Amino acid sequence: MASRTTAQTHTVQEKPVDLPLTLEPDPKPTPGCAHCDKVAMDRDRAKANGDGSGVSDCNVRLRRHFSDAH
Repeated sequence: MASRTTAQTHTVQEKPVDLPLTLEPDPKPTPGCAHCDKVAMDRDRAKANGDGSGVSDCNVRLRRHFSDAH
């Protein structure tokens, strides 16, 4: 009977990549602007309900409004 040699491959898991979490602060509404106040209130409501996607949407709306109106 012939001898059979098999090669074994060992895999080693590499260390995890450390990605820093950098969050931008929520934009602040411009004082006296009714639209800014409305979006900020919507954002506060979304935060209170644990709706992270809603919070993010409101932040996008505020930033776009800033670039268009302020």
